[in-house]
Amino acid sequence: MASQINPSILSADFSRLADEAKAVEGADWLHVDVMDNHFVPNLTLGVPVVESLGKATETPLDCHLMIDDPDRWAPQYIEAGAGSVTFHVEAAAAPVRLAREIRAKGARASMALKPATPIEPYEDLLPELDMLLVMTVEPGFGGQAFLDIMLPKIRRTRQLIDKHGLQMWLQVDGGVSAATIERCAEAGADVFVAGSAVYGADDPAKAVQALRQLAEKATGTPGT
Repeated sequence: MASQINPSILSADFSRLADEAKAVEGADWLHVDVMDNHFVPNLTLGVPVVESLGKATETPLDCHLMIDDPDRWAPQYIEAGAGSVTFHVEAAAAPVRLAREIRAKGARASMALKPATPIEPYEDLLPELDMLLVMTVEPGFGGQAFLDIMLPKIRRTRQLIDKHGLQMWLQVDGGVSAATIERCAEAGADVFVAGSAVYGADDPAKAVQALRQLAEKATGTPGT
């Protein structure tokens, strides 16, 4: 599967979000971190900003809901224009029902796991998903250092996906950069969220392409 790069708007200049979104229009998706200051200790943006971003860019929106009660709120992000919605299994009351609702409303359904949450108890849920996100930092803040101890978990997750013959994506989020993306790709990830590594670069669009090339080099898989 081709490697995908999803720049995280959390690392952009919030005073000029439309311009920042257009600066990475060569990316596969624009990753939007939604935090509620309850599930994680930070407050970012919500439905109105997602709706505005959707009007400002042709890049599809990948919304990562780091919030309580995603069962209630996730449908609103689809209505706001999200093409992919990720909920945390630790916060969802009924993850299978939620995944099916997300799909029924026309978006890709994704489930995220905090670093301490194992994948194995959720093996039976995998067919209900289009993507699984393995967090490689504790959710809540951008700019954190990559947790190398997550690499075995990425490998185990890829093995379970392959075991069931699923065509689902495996995303990693947290500390992804030129120094870490090859290890993630070798472990089995194919969708990479990058914040500081993209928006901290002089040319965000070139940073996206450079990261994609590194991931492709690690797996020998040509890009899109």
